[in-house]
This record gives sequence, C-alpha cells and structure tokens, in this order.
Amino acid sequence: MHRQQLLRKQDYEEDIRSFNAPSPVDNQGERARAVLRIEGLSKSYGAIAAVAGVSFDIREGEVFGLLGLNGAGKTTLISMLATEQRPSAGDAVLLGHSICNERRTVRQMIGVAPQEIALYPMLTTAENLRFMGRIYGIKASELEERVEQLLESIGLAERRDDYVGSLSGGMKRRVNLAAALVHQPKLILLDEPTAGVDPESRDEILKIVRRLRDDGNAIVYTTHYMEEAEHLSDRIGILNSGRLVAAGTLEALREELEFSEVIELTGFTAGIDLTPMRALGQLCRVDRDEKRLRLLVKRAADFLVPLQKIISRSGKSIQLKIMPFSLEDLFLHLARKEVNG
Repeated sequence: MHRQQLLRKQDYEEDIRSFNAPSPVDNQGERARAVLRIEGLSKSYGAIAAVAGVSFDIREGEVFGLLGLNGAGKTTLISMLATEQRPSAGDAVLLGHSICNERRTVRQMIGVAPQEIALYPMLTTAENLRFMGRIYGIKASELEERVEQLLESIGLAERRDDYVGSLSGGMKRRVNLAAALVHQPKLILLDEPTAGVDPESRDEILKIVRRLRDDGNAIVYTTHYMEEAEHLSDRIGILNSGRLVAAGTLEALREELEFSEVIELTGFTAGIDLTPMRALGQLCRVDRDEKRLRLLVKRAADFLVPLQKIISRSGKSIQLKIMPFSLEDLFLHLARKEVNG
C-alpha cells in the first residue's frame, strides 16, 4: 500500500514533492453523484486475472463494503485504487482525476489504512501523525491542531506522548486509521481495519468509521467479519475470482434471490419428511447438517402451518426460528453459485 511505501526512507524526498502538489478543486455536482467511478478495472499477472473488468461507484457519505474470500482480488483492487499498482485495463476516476494518468493528484486525495500496521514504533503517537502530515504538505500552523483533533477522535489523546511500540494492538489500529485521515482525504480506503483487535477497540473503530460516513466521506471498507459489514455498509460489493458478482444494498441483493428468509429447525431433525412442504411448490432450498435443518424460502409465513403439522407428527423436541437471509448467507450462496456455475 502507498503508506507503506512512504515509510521507506529512500522514498521520502520523492514523496514530499508528490504530495506538495496543489489540491484539485472539488466539483460539487460530481461529488453529489459519485466520488469515485471504477470502469472496467482489470489486473493480470501473466495468464492469471487477479481483477477482471470490475465496475462500480463510491458515493459521497457512504460506506461501500468490499467482500470476498482470500484470493478474490480485494487487495489487488485496493492497491490499484491507491495507485500502488497500475491497472492492466480500465480506469478509476476520483472526482474527475484518473488513477492511471494523474497518479500524484489522486494520491493526495486518498487516505489508506492498510491491513498491516504502517507506523514507526519508536515514534510517539503524535509524532507518527505529525510525520504523515508533513508528508502530505500540511502547514505547520494547521498540523498541530489537526493532530490533536485526530487523537481526540480516536480516544488516544492521553497517549499522545507514548511510543507506538508500547500500545496495544487495538490502539495501533486506531492510530493506523488516524494516519490515513491527517490530510482530510476525499476517498478513504480501509483494508481490514479491525483485524485481530479486541472488542473494545473494534467498537471504537466502527464508531470512527460511522462518524466519517456521517461527515460525508466516501469509504471503501474490506473485512472478513460478515456481521460487521452487514451493519456498517450502505452498499456491498462481492468479489469472486477477480469478478464483481454482486453490488448493491443488502435489501436489493436479497430481492434478486429466489428466497429471502430462512426457517431454521434445531433439535432432533433427522428423518423429518418435508414432502408435504415440497408439494407447495415454493420450497427453494434445504440445507442439513448434524445439528440443524435450514429451509431457504421466499416467504416463511406460507410454510408455518404445514411445518407445524410435520413437527407435531414427528413427536420430537424441535425449536423453530425464522430470520432474514443474512449477508453471510448471501455471501456463501454467491460463492457456492460461482464455484458450481
């Protein structure tokens, strides 16, 4: 990621020149529609297509959750948006500026919090933020105020003079996020920002992301935590083998499926005969394992009466629960569909 490159001492002078370029003027009309437009973006390594013709947009004031299995292409896509890798084809346009042709301008407009912590352990919390501010060319008269604002926002004002190396993993994650925000970027790329952190720090990071969204920022957010993505994301994109197989709100993606609710039975479900329910002609899919039976249906209410009769006749102790089709369900369904064709 770009911030990791900044931390290499030999690149310092070149990056100072790059980041001192004048800030582009925002087009308010364009920002109202989309901050970032991704158009047919692809990246190939020989015969292997890591990202294949991906297109979507990121809007002002939204969190776009980017999901995918390991190797799906998330990191490659993020690295192209951060101008760390050049696309093999396609482009992405950030407020009118191409990631292919205007890399220096785009770099000044984005903030990247990489999955790996990109901080100096032997500098204090405030010194790390101050260093990043200087890299981005923030005036000294403004930088101290900005550093203090960020320390307050991440809840670490009292640790401003502590060496980063002495902080907990969750605190380092918060400083890592703050370092991406020093220059008030137009687009924020967050790659697994809560990976491996304690529950308290995860909660703090999610609060920060929500505040950033509420302040009108455009955010790309990758995570393996499905529940986190479901509650945080305004829209969701799912990558599979380098291709975008779904994009939209969770509600819209559910509507595209032939089922939208799950009836879950737990207890002694072995041997239960579902033939009467199949006769209704609406049962979409049945998933079984040793502990539960899951019925994926369009409208659970249509099945309650025949299902109650089946349970009563079985004479077994069975618990029934109805729930909406979750993001995790959707994710696994699409991944399975892609694998099975």
